[in-house]
Amino acid sequence: MHIVENKSKTGKKIYRSILLRESYREEGKVRKRTIANLSNCTPREIEAIKLALSHKEDLSALGALSESVELQEGLSVGAAWSVYQVAKEIGIEEALGKDFQGKLALWQVMARVIDQGSRLSAVRLAQVHAAGDVLDMKRGFDENNLYDNLAWLSENQAKIEQKLFELRRGDKKPKLFLYDVTSSYLEGELNHFGEYGYNRDGKKGKKQIVIGMLCDESGEPVSTEVFTGNTQDPKTFESQVKKVAERYGCTEVTIVGDRGMIKTMQIKRLPEGFHYITAITKPQIEALIKKGILQLGLFEEKLCEIKDEGIRYILRRNPTRAEEMAKTRIAKLQSMEKYIEGKNSYLREHPRASVSKALEAAKERVKKLKLEAWAQIKDESGTLKIESNEEALKEESYLDGCYVIKTDLKENEADTYLVHDRYKDLTEVEKVFRGCKTVNLEVRPV
Repeated sequence: MHIVENKSKTGKKIYRSILLRESYREEGKVRKRTIANLSNCTPREIEAIKLALSHKEDLSALGALSESVELQEGLSVGAAWSVYQVAKEIGIEEALGKDFQGKLALWQVMARVIDQGSRLSAVRLAQVHAAGDVLDMKRGFDENNLYDNLAWLSENQAKIEQKLFELRRGDKKPKLFLYDVTSSYLEGELNHFGEYGYNRDGKKGKKQIVIGMLCDESGEPVSTEVFTGNTQDPKTFESQVKKVAERYGCTEVTIVGDRGMIKTMQIKRLPEGFHYITAITKPQIEALIKKGILQLGLFEEKLCEIKDEGIRYILRRNPTRAEEMAKTRIAKLQSMEKYIEGKNSYLREHPRASVSKALEAAKERVKKLKLEAWAQIKDESGTLKIESNEEALKEESYLDGCYVIKTDLKENEADTYLVHDRYKDLTEVEKVFRGCKTVNLEVRPV
């Protein structure tokens, strides 16, 4: 097998063909045939094939390296390069800038994506990954540089968010924003925003911070803001309205917030042209039923709308959620019954044990499980018993799965189904929180 190069001339043009051929015998005569046309191969590829043919008896010789050649593992490039390309594509690099502080900030973002850790771990990560080469950094850095860079990020947060917003939206202003809050508990006592408050992380005895997240209509984060850990949800809302109006220049916009977020005072303070979509609490639903504005029979799986004094109420009963709530009550009752059995067993085995203390402990547990409205603990001759009030249980559960969405938008601006769907879009903010706190970025705890 060998390579043959042929040249032919037609007029002023010269044609070149490169063929892989072999010789063989047929009826005592030497004949040749073409195996492949290599004319489209590069010169280097053709030289490689020639080299392989010249060592066809022992191809392993091609892999033999001189003893003077040393192999060394270089810096990892793949992860850093991939994340950097995404950061460029979505505008993060441009928003942060290409000076030293901007590049440090970009590396902190990349390091959080690649390996969630401390500032020191980000420095060590840069020594393993080709951070300097990928980001074209002319000097090294240590953890102190990164801590100083966090202060730079905090000082320039508004400018960076504004730049990202402009890069993503251009001249198109969003007509709708989604807003919600979460919390993250703290390890340590010296955080400026750390306070004890309503804990969403289930960490008792820990100070926390409250984090507000403002997203556009597609669920893309636009801005985030940190509040002291004891800040109530409605108090975080007004700064978001100001941000939308002044920083982002929006004049006709709807803000979607969860129940308890947008209350009467917040609604009154909305600028002209601003609208809201929110949900109301169970006590508020009950109050509207007592006033005759809403009727219990209207709560069905299909959406229903009621209008009162310019306010639209969208009603629905979610049968799946209603079933879940009923099962949860049964599970809690069974848990309480098992607890009572344990207490009674202990009282039987310890005649001098205090029945009154056992009764108080059981009542506290009923209260903790939120069963006190329809379940009572009694002492019957030294034996604890739990009793369920069926009428009270019926009263407690009659709104299971029911929810009411409230808005001041006109029907020609958004129909019933659109208002409902936009409120449900708050789950997009919850996804962002979940990704930040646990799955992707692991910013919790602080």
